[in-house]
Amino acid sequence: MNVETIKNQWFGNMKNDVLAGLVVAMALIPEAIAFSIIAGVDPMVGLYASFSIAVVIAFMGGRPGMVSAATGAMALLMVTLVAEHGLQYLLAATILTGIIQFALGALKIGQFMKFIPRSVMIGFVNALGILIFTSQLPHFVGESWPMYALVIGSLGIIYLFPRITKAVPAPLVAIVAMTILVTTTGMNVKTVGDMGELTSTLPIFLIPDIPLTFETLQIIFPTALALAFVGLLESLLTAQIVDDMTDTPSDKNKEARGQGVANVVAGFFGGMAGCAMIGQSVINVKSGGRGRLSTLIAGVFLMLLIIVFQNVLVQIPMAVLVGVMIMVSIGTFDWSSLTKLHVMPKTDAAVMIVTVVTVVKTHDLSKGVLAGVILSAIFFVAKISSVHVAKKFEEQTRTLTYTVKGQVFFASVDNLIKHFDFNADADHIKVDFSHSHVWDDSAVAAIDKLVLKFREQGKEVEITGLNEDSSKLVKRLGVHNKPNASLSNH
Repeated sequence: MNVETIKNQWFGNMKNDVLAGLVVAMALIPEAIAFSIIAGVDPMVGLYASFSIAVVIAFMGGRPGMVSAATGAMALLMVTLVAEHGLQYLLAATILTGIIQFALGALKIGQFMKFIPRSVMIGFVNALGILIFTSQLPHFVGESWPMYALVIGSLGIIYLFPRITKAVPAPLVAIVAMTILVTTTGMNVKTVGDMGELTSTLPIFLIPDIPLTFETLQIIFPTALALAFVGLLESLLTAQIVDDMTDTPSDKNKEARGQGVANVVAGFFGGMAGCAMIGQSVINVKSGGRGRLSTLIAGVFLMLLIIVFQNVLVQIPMAVLVGVMIMVSIGTFDWSSLTKLHVMPKTDAAVMIVTVVTVVKTHDLSKGVLAGVILSAIFFVAKISSVHVAKKFEEQTRTLTYTVKGQVFFASVDNLIKHFDFNADADHIKVDFSHSHVWDDSAVAAIDKLVLKFREQGKEVEITGLNEDSSKLVKRLGVHNKPNASLSNH
């Protein structure tokens, strides 16, 4: 990385990066506490993780302006390990998660992003928008009208304040204004302090207190592997979304390695595993954050709030943070996908809907993406598995020519064979593959079958038009071109 790039990524957008980082830090706190509760650990475990990961990823990540911290998707995978073996095993699993992620980054896992179709990406984004919105609904349970009024007021400031000035991020103005309003009027509403007990201590380096045995590895490895893959999937997809929002590229393999280093550091400093957060990344971008400084400020200010400004932090009303997250859910959802649904190819629409439904039902982003990718693959295979075969008979030479058009592979061979009449009244059979490609062993076996069955009927068979790759494959795997070939020895 050259000096100009470093300067641009760190100091090219200083004012906006600093202000956006402040907003993100405040939005990180309730999330980190909530995810700690989901995982069954002390709130400080999530906060230490968010601080460690955000600071490390600011330096090591491949996508400037993206925010990584403790996340819900990761927290859900930790529940069983924490319940059965406790926090120390979770910290060890977090370190192992980082090691696996770093190894995958070194193996250039980022290149596999090209296999995720756009319809799956849109489904992923829309599902996240829905999950971010529905995760705010429990905050309204049992609440009185002041809570609703504060949320509406916060949203009003967030959407209307930019019309006055965009110099300061509207969510930051909303947080400050609503906190002052609640503290001065003595309104009885839930605050950050009600979410969980916060201690004013910095994270310290510690080695997980576990036996270094193969049995320990057996306990933590399944959880670490699941965390590594879900974390990378969510991080790389979020990086792609931030790329699209900012019209700038990112280094996916560097991001994977950075996530690995961040999780190793988090585990050694008493934090749980984390990954990129689409909600906070969207807040950052919409608040004007573009550079690495915004992510660093978010992590540092998060810790500063807990250590120095704890008495102010605990007074921030949850209502305003709910308002910020509702803004994020609205901004995350791809509304244009609803208007385009009727003009999209039916297969793309189905993939998008299946991705959304799977994520929302399971609350697991990786399952939704996996379902979408598999369905896309099935639709693609179905689409390219249709082969067309044209027939032409020459009376003079008693030659019947079959011209094959399309892709010949495992899914299309049955369809291919159906086009051939093995009892045809012809002496010579010519099969022309000039307009097709032979892809696999199943395709070669189908060619063998055609040739050998025609030979059984006493007909001469000629295979023509194979391109170079197809010809090599047929020569290597084919049986019909070997001496004494027959269907029985195929």
